[in-house]
Amino acid sequence: MASLTDREQALTRIEDLRRTLQHHSFCYYVLDQPEIGDFEFDSLFRELQSLESKYPEFLTPDSPTQKVGVAPSTEFGAVRHRVPLMSLANAMSFEELDGWQERLLRTLGLTEADKGKLVYVCELKIDGLSVALTYKQGVLIEGATRGNGVVGEEVTLNLKTVKAIPHKLSPPPGGSMPELLEVRGEVYMPVSSFQKLNAELAESGQQLFANPRNAAAGSLRQKDPRVTARRNLGYWAYFAYVTGSALAEPTSHDKTLQLLSKLGLPVESNRAVVGSLQGVKEFCEFWNHRRHQLDYQTDGVVVKLDCRRLWQEIGATSHSPRWAIAFKYPPEEADTVVESIELDVGRTGAVTPAANLRPIKLAGTTVKRATLHNAEQIKRLDVRVGDTVVVRKAGEIIPEVLCVKPEFRPADSVPFEFPVHCPVCAGPLERVGAEVAYRCLNTYGCPAQLKRRLEHWVSREAMDIEGIGEVLISQACDAGLIRDPSDFYRLNEELLLNLERVGKKSALNVVAAIAASKGRPLANLIFALGIRHVGQSAAELLAEQFGSIERLQSAGVEQIEEIEGLGPTIAASVVEFFNCLDNRSLLERLRSLGVKMSDDSQPAQKMPQTLAGQTFVFTGELATVDRSEAEKMVKARGGKATSSVSKKTSFVVAGSNPGSKLAKAQELGVLVLDESEFKAMMKADG
Repeated sequence: MASLTDREQALTRIEDLRRTLQHHSFCYYVLDQPEIGDFEFDSLFRELQSLESKYPEFLTPDSPTQKVGVAPSTEFGAVRHRVPLMSLANAMSFEELDGWQERLLRTLGLTEADKGKLVYVCELKIDGLSVALTYKQGVLIEGATRGNGVVGEEVTLNLKTVKAIPHKLSPPPGGSMPELLEVRGEVYMPVSSFQKLNAELAESGQQLFANPRNAAAGSLRQKDPRVTARRNLGYWAYFAYVTGSALAEPTSHDKTLQLLSKLGLPVESNRAVVGSLQGVKEFCEFWNHRRHQLDYQTDGVVVKLDCRRLWQEIGATSHSPRWAIAFKYPPEEADTVVESIELDVGRTGAVTPAANLRPIKLAGTTVKRATLHNAEQIKRLDVRVGDTVVVRKAGEIIPEVLCVKPEFRPADSVPFEFPVHCPVCAGPLERVGAEVAYRCLNTYGCPAQLKRRLEHWVSREAMDIEGIGEVLISQACDAGLIRDPSDFYRLNEELLLNLERVGKKSALNVVAAIAASKGRPLANLIFALGIRHVGQSAAELLAEQFGSIERLQSAGVEQIEEIEGLGPTIAASVVEFFNCLDNRSLLERLRSLGVKMSDDSQPAQKMPQTLAGQTFVFTGELATVDRSEAEKMVKARGGKATSSVSKKTSFVVAGSNPGSKLAKAQELGVLVLDESEFKAMMKADG
């Protein structure tokens, strides 16, 4: 029998683990900003499970082992899942897969000799965000996140922007459309999209996403569906519940996946039906290295019993089904040597350190360079040239230095001193405010910043000038042809032909692309200007609100802060940008060269501001107008459209399937309008 001291120590550790896991679950599921990796989280979770199993008297219903995820955010309406959307238990080794099969046999009353009767389906475990889609008579009516497994967040409009998710299903061959079909699946961000997104965030001085899973979660949980639409999310369906149809519910999991595909839902093709656990292990080994060749992240294999009848017999815990398990691959790490530390200067002047490494193979690629993030990280790790370090691919994508092995440090090693001058132009480096990054203050004289700004200007999301890339920009700068973005519009065929490897056809194409870029929408121009903290979404909001560069240039901080979705940091940065004489001079040159400075549509300010001081909240699905368009109507008339209901809310506009916002409005006595009443109000206001 355990001593009192052992029990006390166990209880202390259990409580500590619960607090730690709850904190990291909140960071992961709600903030989309994980502080530790999946492997570390799973290790803590399994330790808690082990202690609670050894001391069952300390098990409580609110333990992380008894729950899935965390409570849904109050930013979105709540959706109660018809069938709980559970998590999966993990197996970290083949021995643990053996243990899982033994438990299945015991539960089903089978012997070791009967294990050949069990058939398994192996699927790649997509590292994304679990969602539930509800189709009524084949039409998508609702989409929700996992939430805590029982109640999720209603994100239907955002999910409708994911191109892979059909708004209407195809009728199954020889069967009727189900009355109600709930589809379980995973929203993910392709690796290529993740890398592009983080590069854009880094250039605009915004916080980066840790991995594609958190980028997908952050993108899906945006207040503005237009932001979600731009993030190029993907989707795989992996399960379905059929209700009220002549179409019988599939008897096996493999047939379920086939049905989903016939209905027009995307199903990940890299799966296998195997008749033994050895077949499962071979599938796991096969994909261990090949998974890095995919454009989506997978951190393991989901293994399920194929026969759905057995699922009912085997049952589930409060946390996960017993008939399925996730085999998790361990994180890949490797030792190598830091050969040098290099500093890269971005378009906003931010200086980012990176370690040049002795080449190593990691997660399917050769790694020669790893980020060190900032000066604080170098100091914390005490990374030095010549050190032996452990390198891991963060989210299996971005190589980063995890730690130093001081026992292998050379005797003549010296600490790395972060420079006080820019490595490119020798201008002063300073930390601005509470930022961790050092910045080169020589904004208009630093060649590195100039080239990065020019690369940003021609990028697809900005002025989209096809045919101009890093090499041509570098040549043009070195030749003195380009000193700022306005010089692009002075280039001609003759000047371009003087550059190395530029032929007549290429020159003509570039000149045509430059001319076409003059007519880009105002949002593209604002984004192209590279205003700190102003990404694509903020640029669109500014363009929508002000309609022209002239009006935006005259706006004050308070006027910009009032725009829903923008805050004081962005407002201050915009005003600071337009107060700079160099920037004003650049805009005048661009205007004189024919670059369009306004949108053709009537700016919001010219419409009578009849809704000034009024705040609207929209809930549910509107039948005849998109929610974003409805919000535009309100803003055009001087009103505000917010996402949450409070005592300050003037009107709640309720469509079909309204969420918890309607109940909140009724509780607070806020006036509720239906869609026809809202449209009548807009019509009356012109």
